[in-house]
Amino acid sequence: MSSNLEPTSTGNNLLQTPEQGQGSRLKQFSPGHVRKLGLTRRTRERRDLKQDENPEEKARKHKEMELKPLYKELLYTITHKMGNPSSTKVFTELQLQQFIKEEFAMTDSEHQTLSEKVQSTEPPVYCLMATVKESKGILGKDVTGFSDPYCLLTIMEDEEESRTRKSRAKPCKSVVKDAVSDDKIYQTDIKRQTLNPIWNQTFILEFEDIAGASFHLEMWDKDEEVSLSQKLEEIKTNFNSLRRMIKDAKKEKGTDDFLGHVVLKLQDLHCTEDNWYNLEPRTETYPDRGQCHLNLKFIHKSRDGTLSAGRSAYINYCGILQQFVQAYISKQQSSAPWKGALCGEAQTLLELYATQNNLSPFLQDLAKWVAYSKLYQSLEVDASVLFQQLTSIEYHWHQQELPHQQKQELGDSLHSFLQYGLCLVAKYRDIFPPSSSATPKLHTLLRILVQICKTQAFQKLNPAQFELHDEVCDAIQTGTQEWFTIKKGLHQPMTKDLSEIVGALSSLIREVQEDIKHNKDVWNRVFVSAVQVDVFTVAYKKFDSLLANEVMETMSLIEGQMEQTLANSLFPVYLSLQVIHKDKAFLQKRGLLELTNFQEGFREALPYWLNQAYSTTEDRVERAVQVDQLQPLQSGVVPIKHSSSAVDLVACIQPICQLWDQLSWPDPEEAFMLMVKLTEDVCKIVMNYCHILKERVRTLSENSDPGSAINMLCVVVNDLEHLRSVLTRLPTQLNWAGLRDRTQNVIGESQFHNTLPSQLQQAQSVLSREIRSALDTLGKKLNTDIETHVRGMATRRRIPSKSTEDAAAPLMRYLEQELKYMNENLVQENFNSLLTPLWNNSVKILYQVATKYPQQEGLMVFCQRLLYTLQCLEQCFHAEGNGLPLNGLHSEDYKTLKGHLTHNSLSSRQLVEKFFERKVTEQKVYGGEKYGAVTLLTSYRRSDQRLRVEVLNAVNLLPMDSNGLSDPFVQLCLEPNHIFPEVEPRSTQVKNCDLNPLFDEAFEFLVSLDQCQTPGTCLVVTVLDHDTLRADDFEGEAFLALRGIPGVAGRKEEDGLGSQPDAVPAQIRLRLMHPKPNEDGILRLLESRKGERETQAFVKKRRLREKQSQEEIQQ
Repeated sequence: MSSNLEPTSTGNNLLQTPEQGQGSRLKQFSPGHVRKLGLTRRTRERRDLKQDENPEEKARKHKEMELKPLYKELLYTITHKMGNPSSTKVFTELQLQQFIKEEFAMTDSEHQTLSEKVQSTEPPVYCLMATVKESKGILGKDVTGFSDPYCLLTIMEDEEESRTRKSRAKPCKSVVKDAVSDDKIYQTDIKRQTLNPIWNQTFILEFEDIAGASFHLEMWDKDEEVSLSQKLEEIKTNFNSLRRMIKDAKKEKGTDDFLGHVVLKLQDLHCTEDNWYNLEPRTETYPDRGQCHLNLKFIHKSRDGTLSAGRSAYINYCGILQQFVQAYISKQQSSAPWKGALCGEAQTLLELYATQNNLSPFLQDLAKWVAYSKLYQSLEVDASVLFQQLTSIEYHWHQQELPHQQKQELGDSLHSFLQYGLCLVAKYRDIFPPSSSATPKLHTLLRILVQICKTQAFQKLNPAQFELHDEVCDAIQTGTQEWFTIKKGLHQPMTKDLSEIVGALSSLIREVQEDIKHNKDVWNRVFVSAVQVDVFTVAYKKFDSLLANEVMETMSLIEGQMEQTLANSLFPVYLSLQVIHKDKAFLQKRGLLELTNFQEGFREALPYWLNQAYSTTEDRVERAVQVDQLQPLQSGVVPIKHSSSAVDLVACIQPICQLWDQLSWPDPEEAFMLMVKLTEDVCKIVMNYCHILKERVRTLSENSDPGSAINMLCVVVNDLEHLRSVLTRLPTQLNWAGLRDRTQNVIGESQFHNTLPSQLQQAQSVLSREIRSALDTLGKKLNTDIETHVRGMATRRRIPSKSTEDAAAPLMRYLEQELKYMNENLVQENFNSLLTPLWNNSVKILYQVATKYPQQEGLMVFCQRLLYTLQCLEQCFHAEGNGLPLNGLHSEDYKTLKGHLTHNSLSSRQLVEKFFERKVTEQKVYGGEKYGAVTLLTSYRRSDQRLRVEVLNAVNLLPMDSNGLSDPFVQLCLEPNHIFPEVEPRSTQVKNCDLNPLFDEAFEFLVSLDQCQTPGTCLVVTVLDHDTLRADDFEGEAFLALRGIPGVAGRKEEDGLGSQPDAVPAQIRLRLMHPKPNEDGILRLLESRKGERETQAFVKKRRLREKQSQEEIQQ
């Protein structure tokens, strides 16, 4: 016996208070633009109470007609409640009655009267609606290992169960069959050959008293008679079932096998149960018998229908739900939206009522959706609550079929909410302002609209074509139009004065500009993510059309009446339109915009704007100079060395540069002329600043001391330098490069560069000239004093009365003091500009003094002093990287001076060493063998400190005798002599009449490693032609550095003497050279030192070689 008690509804008149019926926000925002929605459904007529009725009378009628029937239904539900609610907290009948009394605002007398009426009604028939869904893992009782299960269900009272238990002598598996009559036993279908049967069958079981009743379910395996041949066939195919066959043969034919049972006390059950239950055995055999899935629900049959005047249970549920929600929201202390929560009493009563009246979850969710969607239009309800109900309805739509009337109600509700939602979308600026708390609400509302359109219910119940994207765009456009009209009315000018009209337009455009910004930065993300609608583009295009008309009308009134005041009031209008026009870059679809050439309407005001900017800047600059005391703005760790007027000037010029960016004039040719005008104005302001600044210096210097005057002059130089840097950045600030790209098709390259850069260069040249003039004045005194100090040092060149440090100290103290003062009062650029001429002048003075008396006695000591002075000056002017850079200090004059002083500062022996170093270098780069060559084999033995030189041969010698031949021999000498004073020269034997002699003679020199490693030491190889009666003729000479001989190179400390093996001798071919007469500067310097015998002997020897040289003859 099964039954389906799905309720049907007789109307959709959900309960509302009269005030709520009148105050619904839906009526305020009736969407005239929702065309397609109007085609989908016919609007239901709603019966509202008369508008002119007394509010007290309305409330009384509402209570009598709507609230009291619901109140009686709830009292009836409490009186006849069955099962435990799902909430953790359990409420008594008294608590539940007190709760509904408060929620429905009933008086004690009203409560008493209604309670008596409920008590006098007929009680319902108590029922348990049991749905046997499925089982799993049951026993296999048949030979095949499967079973043919079916279930028996009944409810047994205490008396029946006790009587059955006493009547049995021993425990019996069958309880249901023997305990109650057959008309109270319900049986499921038989499922053949399975261990996991599925039934999904529902039965309604009546009972009288829940206190002593139990629900019994027994599962049996249906046993049917089988022929002998079938059983033999089964045995043949499955020998494992033999035991089962033997057991089966023992029992009576047609007796069913017991599979298990479930016994549940009704008073322990909840209103609704949906669980898996273990199948319990009657005996200990096979304790694990599987599980059974049951859905149990306590319901009423024959419920008294007079309580609510024949309304359906579904309609009553909707009214009760709405009343509970309204009462709950009214009691909330915070202003936060309601998020779907109800108190425990309300949840319990709703669950009891829905269960007793067998309202399906689908109908409950439908009721919640209808109630919440209407409450959303009048109370603060969180939109996520609606989203949750939509999701539940979509889920149930595929599981269960709704009655026709509820389908109609669902369709009407979805249609109504879409209308209302689109009205809210049209008013999104006011209802969902761009705040962190409001925009999530808009996003949830849009998601709800999307979800409604996606649901199968909406698509089934509203068959007409409906595109939410288009409807939202229409709503946005309509709302934008309405918003613009309202704002225009708020900013309507009071008179027809042109300035007031322009001011009103400016205020309106600022409102639009702010709205466009919010659409772009805030609302667009919400609309795009929820409904894929670019609200910024939709609103922008609408505003573009509306603003274009407004601007055109206003400018037509101004035409021919332009003057400075009116032009000034138009400038904010232009700027706001410019900002709006630039936002077109963010449009998804550009198209043709009506504001594209809006600048043309402001062409008449443009000269007034430029004149206003220039005159305002000029006045500000003059006032800034008048109050300037020409003192540095800030000293300390980060000093600011220019004065206040320089800073003010930069601030004054900045608005002119900003004006270019603000105008962004679209026409390239006109933009170029505008740039020329702006650049010209800036240059004129700079020139005027220089003029009035000089006048200011002259005025302040009249009554000042020289030190203060110099200080003010330094500040002026810094001001001009600061201004020059500002002019240097002007092309970047005004974006000349961008203008050049825009005008390359209308302005030629030469015209562009001959106009703008020439203006700037002219202004910069004036500034540079003024800076140089001031720096020359500052540097003139410094140059004179430096020259005096340097020339004073020359008077002590013969016998210095002071040390080198003491002689240079006065000059360094003076420079340190003066340069420190200049560094503190000049910016780095000007300080460097002052340092450069001072350095160059100091180098020239030192060179003049050093070369004035080139061959005088004491020159070495004097040059040492000058070299020290040059080094001190270099450190002073470089200042550890804070002054002039080293590459700027090391000029050609500096290098010449330093070389001169370095040579003249060396001792005679150091000069001799330099001489031989130069000769060794000259030997390495010497090319050709026009004087012949000599071949040596050289090595140095550290073990006994001996230098071994083996002269192998000479080739291509010059014929020095009259017979065209020579008598050559080779002379070996270690130089310089002061390093090898005890080493005598060695000579080979003479080879007569031979220009390519073979010597093969070896020589050893006893010299230390330290001597050989001394810089400048070398082996001088001289080839001579032996003559008997006169001096030997000079064939040529060669120079071999001792450091290059094997065994000499390397540190002595590495291995110690004797620990390193002797080096392998190296053969070397040396080209013979002849010295160039009177070319060596070192010899001339040594020659000037007359008082040194050793030096003069060396010079004499070298001069002799120069006389014997054939170099000049060969050339």
